[in-house]
Amino acid sequence: GKDVIIALCGLFNKDEVLNHAVEFVGDGVANLPMSARMTIANMTTEWGALAGVFPFDEVTMDYLRSRVGEFTNPKRPGTRGPTSRSGYTNTDIDGWWKNRNEFSTDPDAEYAIELELDLATVVPHVSGPNEVKTMVSLPEMERKHVPIQKAYLLSCVNARFEDLHDAAEVVRSGGGHVADGVEFYLAPASAEVQAKSERNGDWQTLLEAGAIPLPPGCGACIGLGRGLVQQGETAISATNRNFKGRMGDRDAYVYLGSPAVVAASALAGFICAPQDFAERPAGTAIRRAEKKTQPVGSVEIIAGFPPSVRGRVLFVDKDNLNTDGIYGSKHTYRDDMTPEEMAAVTFENYDPNFNTLYRRGDIVVGGLNFGSGSSREQAATALKFKGIPCVIAASFSETYKRNAFNNGFVVFECPELVTHLRATLKGRAPTTVASEIMIDYGKSVLTTDGKSFTFPPLSPAAQELIVAGGAENLVASRLRAKSPQSA
Repeated sequence: GKDVIIALCGLFNKDEVLNHAVEFVGDGVANLPMSARMTIANMTTEWGALAGVFPFDEVTMDYLRSRVGEFTNPKRPGTRGPTSRSGYTNTDIDGWWKNRNEFSTDPDAEYAIELELDLATVVPHVSGPNEVKTMVSLPEMERKHVPIQKAYLLSCVNARFEDLHDAAEVVRSGGGHVADGVEFYLAPASAEVQAKSERNGDWQTLLEAGAIPLPPGCGACIGLGRGLVQQGETAISATNRNFKGRMGDRDAYVYLGSPAVVAASALAGFICAPQDFAERPAGTAIRRAEKKTQPVGSVEIIAGFPPSVRGRVLFVDKDNLNTDGIYGSKHTYRDDMTPEEMAAVTFENYDPNFNTLYRRGDIVVGGLNFGSGSSREQAATALKFKGIPCVIAASFSETYKRNAFNNGFVVFECPELVTHLRATLKGRAPTTVASEIMIDYGKSVLTTDGKSFTFPPLSPAAQELIVAGGAENLVASRLRAKSPQSA
């Protein structure tokens, strides 16, 4: 599964699936076990999609049946109230299977794009360093002989029983011990997974080979706990994200690979495959539907929304800038940070020089798929607290866009502006100061360098969220208006 999703992210890395729901179909899907499907669906977010959907077929049905006993186990963890659902039964599954066509795509469904990947041609790759959508084949990595200091088999994407088993099989087939100078960290997806792995002997095999056990949890994947990458180190990880600074120091290098690749690399001391693979091109195809034009034109400005904004441009010249780059994971779970403190650490993983260049009121312009990765709202609210009036980008992660408006922060797309800046700004740094920009929200036009560019109008609903200061305030005001006391 990890090999497949790494290939998809690397082969189709031009926003083909951005903000879409991806339906996986075909002969290859039928042969993928549930563990592989979960890995692929998990990382469709990193690919840029909103959801990854697999068919309700025999594989899905068998998996559901295998879990029925967990819901009837009186000793299963968790506290359930008298009205909570106990789970599902085999009778439920029988009903779902009988009506499985209800879970299938309509025969006349229309698709924005169809992507084809021949799984028989997929050679295992790794993603990186520090980029999910940049991939390198394992044969090429082996020729480069990239040494590692850290290896990670953990996280929500690849710490299931099957993943631990794959890694243990690599140890058994190759023998040996974790290489000198390498720390191999191991964390199960849950206590249940660890217990099953122990019963199967896989957990002990990995520990005897030198793996360092950690408790279930996100751990190093989000830059917390033991074993973070240090400055100058290189790591191979079975996690789903390897953005700069996410798993430790921003001057470290992190590659993503399958559990088997992680185990083989930990034993060898450099990034390698568990077996030999020959280079070959992947079989791919793309079929696009006719693209619909975006609406442009004037729009009525509601009371309280600024009709226009003027400010200097700070051009953040990066496609797929993730939320880790905007607001680092090490700050995400700190509830004690003030708005001023949050504003002070923006973009530190992407460009430490950003805050030196920034002047209050600057308008940030970014590239394609701005705000990809995790859904942390602080990546939007911290920019709002900083005094940035809006962010303009060639495109946004829809999750980031919703977080922004739901927290009262303006973002909108204008790819032509980004193209203009990339053509006219020479010798660009990660963050570049550009000319002043004038935004006319009423006419949906922005002007800079004597040129005008249109953008999709901000709807009254979007404006209302900004005026209210976010969705929570808007809902609260509507509830107050309907309360008896307000009558």
